[in-house]
Amino acid sequence: MPVGGLVPRATENAADLVVRNAKIHTGDPSRPAAQAIAVRDGRVLAVGDDHGMARHVGPATRVVDALGRRIVPGLNDSHLHVIRGGLNYVLELRWDGVRSLREGLAMLREQAARTPKGQWVRVVGGWSAEQFAERRLPTAAELNAAAPDTPVFVLHLYQSAVLNRAALRAAGFTRDTPGPRGGQIVRGRDGEPTGMLLAAPSALILYSTLAKAPVLDGEDKKTSTRHFLRELNRFGLTSAIDAAGGFQNFPDNYATVVELAKAGQLSLRIAYHLFPQTAGQEIADLTRWIETARPEDGDEWLRLNGAGENLTWAAADFENFAQPRPELADGYEAEFEKAVRLLMENGWGFRLHATYDETIRRDLAVFERLAAEGLFPAGNRWLFDHAETVTEHSLDRIAALGGALSVQNRLSFQGEAFVRRYGVGAAADAPPVRAMLERGLTVGAGTDATRVSTYNPWVALHWLVSGRTVGDLLLRPPSNRVDRATALAMFTTAGAELTGEQDLKGVLRPGFLGDFTVLTEDFFSVPEPEIPHIESLLTVVGGRIVYAAGEYEGLDQELPPVSPAWSPVAHFGGYQPADPACQSGVRQAELIGEATGESAEHLRWRIRRGLAPGQENGVFDPCISL
Repeated sequence: MPVGGLVPRATENAADLVVRNAKIHTGDPSRPAAQAIAVRDGRVLAVGDDHGMARHVGPATRVVDALGRRIVPGLNDSHLHVIRGGLNYVLELRWDGVRSLREGLAMLREQAARTPKGQWVRVVGGWSAEQFAERRLPTAAELNAAAPDTPVFVLHLYQSAVLNRAALRAAGFTRDTPGPRGGQIVRGRDGEPTGMLLAAPSALILYSTLAKAPVLDGEDKKTSTRHFLRELNRFGLTSAIDAAGGFQNFPDNYATVVELAKAGQLSLRIAYHLFPQTAGQEIADLTRWIETARPEDGDEWLRLNGAGENLTWAAADFENFAQPRPELADGYEAEFEKAVRLLMENGWGFRLHATYDETIRRDLAVFERLAAEGLFPAGNRWLFDHAETVTEHSLDRIAALGGALSVQNRLSFQGEAFVRRYGVGAAADAPPVRAMLERGLTVGAGTDATRVSTYNPWVALHWLVSGRTVGDLLLRPPSNRVDRATALAMFTTAGAELTGEQDLKGVLRPGFLGDFTVLTEDFFSVPEPEIPHIESLLTVVGGRIVYAAGEYEGLDQELPPVSPAWSPVAHFGGYQPADPACQSGVRQAELIGEATGESAEHLRWRIRRGLAPGQENGVFDPCISL
């Protein structure tokens, strides 16, 4: 709460903002805990106790009482598709956090009724069938019933998409549409598309279909991006590393964040990558970019961090765990080596999408050939993303070449599919986080939002600490989990290292950026199952309050209204929070439902083996039978 009654004493060196009466985790080993923090000109002026901070209170200082709550450094998502997510945020109906398919379909039905003709209802990432009480996807028939005339597109992980009849028409799918390479249009007995699209294993069919939906114009893109950044601030995010991605062209799709940065309207610090979009043209595109700009030429708000997460299309593997591991083409290394050489010789860092150790081993062989020429390690920051099945031998090779890693909680959402494909033993080491850290490697953490995982970082932090999926399946044993302080460091200091800003942010220390968050619950003491429900009450970036809720509501800057007015975000918001009052009851009901399902399956098993009478024999109960 804003604090009155303090007598301003500072005549010089007064702070712009002082937050007091807090439990501050600084992340600074030299002073790990504090009670108050002062920020001036965007940087931390001092950390200490309430009494010592009083000398930094001047006539213009805003003083906020944290009411004994936990403060941590601002979170930094090391792999977030924030630019693409911002351009589309207000167009998307978010099922992030929704606990039942019934609720999700009700939201979809209501949204379809307010969506104007020509627009689509789209559910794009942030959820998994395993989070629903029903443990299943919606059917095309359910989408047709909920929205008979409005196109509906529902994306499920990297695996599939479900479309209603109106969306099939809008996307141009007919009986005569040829099957795409690496994907499948599921057809009925009559040869007509059913509404199900499958990644087999490439997700190109899913994303190219989504790309046919209408997009926002210039001003609405800005508004959408600002609201998305505010939504990220809601969870304590103050920085993100944008991993680029397919259908994200430079400079067109980057123009919105550039314009917001010029106007001083970013509320999240963004370090971005460049991803060649056209197969066969990758080297030419990288060459043009290298001649135009250098990494780190930006500022604290917007900066280029290098190339990736793909350098050449042929070197990218797919991460659809419902399908067998794809075999990369023979000989992709020749063009890939040209791209890596070009970047290393010109001082550019890069990141690489690599799900499987088979891909990582082939890439490392290229790096080791270049290392013989002195190009590795050469001071350029480079890393592998994802690395779910990387082996310890490959980790040793990465360390020797000066590399790093960024892991995401994709198995929070795809863990069940991974177990079905590779078994519980492989899932226990996917990815081998502890083995990475034990080698002294920098390991950043992120979400890979928004098309698969949710952008809520506390879901990812829960996965790091607990090893559990959103469906509560235990994947990783204690030997491959991390404690809460380590998990938080992977979301703060490690991210800063991946952008070369370790001397600027990630800890709360005088001279560092004034980025921090006041949490609804204490991350270090809240029961483990409650970690995903943590949010921010006050998020500060560079000493500026960019998000305020609860007792602090109104201390942040007001944003322009969501536009267009029919936007799902305008009505439902983004991430759907669980009601703390009923979380235990909901979980109890879910467990009973699971037990009931097991009981029914057990009865069917007994009937099939003649160990119990069939259903037609009925049930005898002397209390109700005549």
